[in-house]
Amino acid sequence: MTQFKTLDDLGDVTGKVALVRVDLNVPMRDGDVTDDTRIRAFQPTVETLCEKGAKVLLLAHFGRPKGQKSSTQSLSMVVGEVEEVLGQEIMFVPEIAGDIVAQSIGIMRDGEVAILENSRFYPGEEANDAEFAKAIAANGDFYVNDAFSAAHRAHATTEGLAHLLPAYAGRAMEAELKALASALDNPEHPVAAVVGGAKVSSKLDVLTHLVSKVDHLIIGGGMANTFLAARGIDVGKSLCEHELTDTANDIMERADASGCTVHLPYDVVVAKKFEANAPSRTVNVHEVEVDDMILDLGASAAEALGDVLKTCRTLVWNGPLGAFETPPFDEATVALAKTAAALSKDGSLTSVAGGGDTVAALAHAGVTEDFSYISTAGGAFLEWMEGKDLPGVAALSDA
Repeated sequence: MTQFKTLDDLGDVTGKVALVRVDLNVPMRDGDVTDDTRIRAFQPTVETLCEKGAKVLLLAHFGRPKGQKSSTQSLSMVVGEVEEVLGQEIMFVPEIAGDIVAQSIGIMRDGEVAILENSRFYPGEEANDAEFAKAIAANGDFYVNDAFSAAHRAHATTEGLAHLLPAYAGRAMEAELKALASALDNPEHPVAAVVGGAKVSSKLDVLTHLVSKVDHLIIGGGMANTFLAARGIDVGKSLCEHELTDTANDIMERADASGCTVHLPYDVVVAKKFEANAPSRTVNVHEVEVDDMILDLGASAAEALGDVLKTCRTLVWNGPLGAFETPPFDEATVALAKTAAALSKDGSLTSVAGGGDTVAALAHAGVTEDFSYISTAGGAFLEWMEGKDLPGVAALSDA
């Protein structure tokens, strides 16, 4: 596992300035934050630093302003919501470096918090410009990264600062890295991976990496259709990347060579139309008709996969098994999620899940509380599943 310093390694930081990279890229509607999950994620880090008497400057990006200032993408818009979660007044600083930031620090008391302006208003952020990073670092005494969701980007505030100041992982980052290490870096075997979603092409690197790491690879979603087609099964009008059947066969051969069992459904739920509560039926995969669309795994397949999980000690999950947003095509995802949650709750399974659709599917199944760890990171979680080094994490270990 990556070695990194945490907030427990901090000495006396009374009156010191902490530059803390957080994720404030929150969903908004009509000027209001609609989901404060990402704000609540960094609350333990900020509270720890405030209790230690540091002055806390929050660094974050919001949207994609591409190096231009934009009033609709200013972080001033989220100050109220952050105040509500943290339960204290927050200062907003309309710059990220320079004299205005220095003056603001001068009027802050120990244990107070300020939010600096959107880091992506400045071209130096995404360019990871050394001079830009130095200008930000000039106002800080140490750096804390608590934004795993942005750790796959080598930007000034996610990577550059870690080389210029003493660098630490925040509480959310620390929890994420420990959970991920327990799932793939040093897991307890047997390990199962559930990989779902629409397209094999978007998860090629994940599948190729996982077959050498896990004992059971469970493939669902539209991706399963491509693998079924590779086995010579007619999948009718189903979503399927026919041009990738050779790739699917190659992945299955690699799995075979690594001693990894690939699980494909043998019964599926089909419909003539893809819409909510469309007439559907469950058939054997060899009985799919020319005008059928496969939209979920069948009940027998879901039950068999549940039995596989009962033999496992570790589970990594990314992507739903069917078109879960559209009932009744959510049943296999919900059934398997409930099995995984029950096994996790009784301590026989360590379950780590991540990615936007996955978080939504597990919330829909009502099991988020019982999984061992659910990552809200999208791209960073996927790149971790691909076995890639994440610049924001690597910089912490280098530091």
